[in-house]
Amino acid sequence: MIAKSFWKNKRVFLTGHTGFKGSWMLMLLEELEVEVCGYALEPATEPALFHEIEKNSKFKSVISDIRNKDKLEKEIRDFKPEIVIHMAAQPLVRQSYLEPLETMEINVMGTANLLDILRNVDSVKFILNVTTDKVYKNNEWIWGYRESEQLGGKDPYSASKACAEIVTYSYYNSFFKEKNVKIVTARAGNVIGGGDWSKDRLIPDYLKSLENNEDFVLRNPNSIRPWQHVLEPLVAYLLIIEKLFSKNISEHELSWNVGPKLEDCVSTNDVINQLSKNFENNLKIKSETNGTAYHEANFLMLDTSKIQRELSWSPRWTLSQSLKKIAEWHKEYVNKSNMKNVTINQIREFLNEQ
Repeated sequence: MIAKSFWKNKRVFLTGHTGFKGSWMLMLLEELEVEVCGYALEPATEPALFHEIEKNSKFKSVISDIRNKDKLEKEIRDFKPEIVIHMAAQPLVRQSYLEPLETMEINVMGTANLLDILRNVDSVKFILNVTTDKVYKNNEWIWGYRESEQLGGKDPYSASKACAEIVTYSYYNSFFKEKNVKIVTARAGNVIGGGDWSKDRLIPDYLKSLENNEDFVLRNPNSIRPWQHVLEPLVAYLLIIEKLFSKNISEHELSWNVGPKLEDCVSTNDVINQLSKNFENNLKIKSETNGTAYHEANFLMLDTSKIQRELSWSPRWTLSQSLKKIAEWHKEYVNKSNMKNVTINQIREFLNEQ
């Protein structure tokens, strides 16, 4: 699906490169021989995947805040990117209740800062803004949301990412369209994979309980999510850029859903039951329904028919395969293996299945 010949020696400016998803993207771009400049804060967790993969890597790393417009502009102008992939964000729903204003500043104004700079940078040809499946007004439907559905957000995180979508659309029509600079958004959520130590996430919390031999509290066991290995959306993002890079895009092509097959949209309880089969343990699992005052959607699924039909993209790894890869990654980490090599090997395995 991805043409290495397209990506080799492309200059990509990647925001949010120190996060879980951003670190996997760094290794994917390095495997494709892309010249990368990453811009982000220090990793939010310790341990962090970024610290596992940064040694002996070729990418340039700038540690700074997306809200620091002067610094951001200097780094972009110095690097002269052709492609910008915007992944910097405050990504946690529950954290957005604790820090709503900061979430808005990072996710909305951080995006506006970036786009305001890029509209005056001649080297840039394509901008991809990565948002989330949670940008849609959630009606708890039993079918998937299409790209044309109404945006919304009951919690500060969802609202901030819906706002980022609107900001992106406005900047495209106001400034980028007349210059024929492509700017699109990609919506994906509930990515899973090795090296995720984020707080308040299902699999990291389970693995932490496993390491500490503690009872695992399963929050909202009946909540259904579209689970996908982190490499699925990352490859889809690159495919979107590659396929649209040299064509005139239409309104229809400004946003894209990325998600798993229907059978992999399952409850959190099902995920943990499947994951636990990859480990030999007697971990006790305690369910906690509505154990928080914070609102979290019970059911959320995306309709991915557009990207499948128009870009010939489809998921590669099933949920069962993805959970197996996570277990393999985690066991290698516990055994103090070279995790950069482990990560790259999983990327190569994924790409070779194309």
